[in-house]
Amino acid sequence: MLKKIWLSLALLWTGIILYLCLIRASSLPSIDITNLDKFVHAFFHFVFIILWFLALHFSFRSQSHVKLLGIVFFTSLLFGITIELFQAFFTATRNGDFVDVLSNTTGALLAVFLLAILDKKGFLNRNPE
Repeated sequence: MLKKIWLSLALLWTGIILYLCLIRASSLPSIDITNLDKFVHAFFHFVFIILWFLALHFSFRSQSHVKLLGIVFFTSLLFGITIELFQAFFTATRNGDFVDVLSNTTGALLAVFLLAILDKKGFLNRNPE
């Protein structure tokens, strides 16, 4: 049951990121905070890592957490780069931005470090149902 919930949430979150990053920028609300979009990118990938880690954690219980964290980190990295390439080459109103990739990576790394700490402290129990 938990694996279906986490997988559904991870897929939904991935779709939300994809949608929000590829729609017309003018369709998004404008908030005048310096570099807010960089924090949003970091937040998107922070949550992406946590949701996908939990989805994999409950689906592949025999895999080490280190391996799962590596998989979700590199997936996040590739997903973020792919979105930036799509923005650069396939949208008329968005631009790919290397700094967005750095923001994505920062959010992803923060999530990986948080999950690694929680794992080391024993908070990521392998057997909850």
